[in-house]
Amino acid sequence: MSGAQEPARLLVYGTEVARYVLDPALDARHGPRPYLHPVRTLGGTVVTDALPADHVWHLGASLAVQDVNGTNLWGGRTYVRDVGYTWRDDRGAIVHTGWSERADEQVAHELEWRDRHGRVLLTERRRLAASALAPDVWRLDLDSALTAPPEEEVRLGSPATNGRPGGAGYGGFFWRAAADGGPEVFTADATGEEAVNGSAAPWLALTGTGPGGGAYTLVFAGLGPGDRWFVRTAMYPGVCVAFAFDRPAVVPAGATRHGSYRVWVVDGTVDRERAATLVAPTLGQPDGGVSGWAGRR
Repeated sequence: MSGAQEPARLLVYGTEVARYVLDPALDARHGPRPYLHPVRTLGGTVVTDALPADHVWHLGASLAVQDVNGTNLWGGRTYVRDVGYTWRDDRGAIVHTGWSERADEQVAHELEWRDRHGRVLLTERRRLAASALAPDVWRLDLDSALTAPPEEEVRLGSPATNGRPGGAGYGGFFWRAAADGGPEVFTADATGEEAVNGSAAPWLALTGTGPGGGAYTLVFAGLGPGDRWFVRTAMYPGVCVAFAFDRPAVVPAGATRHGSYRVWVVDGTVDRERAATLVAPTLGQPDGGVSGWAGRR
């Protein structure tokens, strides 16, 4: 696409809670891809950050992977084994190719994950929906079906799988949160970045403070088979459903990798009990995997 697409809006109670940018006019070094920003609570607190000075390629909430068969679709430098982070001419783009649905509460579209030459590495069908749950809570659902070409398997990797130590297994559904205030993160049985990074807990919550001073909580769910949580709070606030935390994920030729990611966006600070209560109705529902199915519509 040429960059002419207008952002889509997701509405709850007739109020915009998220803006979906389809064709960002970004330098290739920043990993151009569709992303959600700003995302807001029902009370108006912004809970995403985009293009921050510390990591310009962090784009609100998005799907991105640093190593897709050797193509960097995350942005920034590429981690090279035994070398470290290096600027390489290996960056591609994730491109919107057409709408299948567009409404106030729900959008669905098709995308291509392309290398720097425009060759298609993966095709994707993606659906995003916003639903009201309470006066202070709404939920984002993002469903994705990534399909490999019929003749080639696709390897999804991360800095960790390419040799970086320290639990840097990022790449997948990533949420760069608003940066004001000291964020905290917890699961049902663990607290803090070191304890939850790399875990496979059914849900994970991050509390923080938005740019205007409003407190918020984000509760995440949706790990698929083999996925892990990648979490940062000390350097920056971010949560990722990581596809390749400590080993590459492979989409076989012609197969489809499904993901269903859910984020509860809450005004105020939520404790473990309420976080668990919010997530409970969805636990046990399928959250992803790889199959030969051609994709959901």
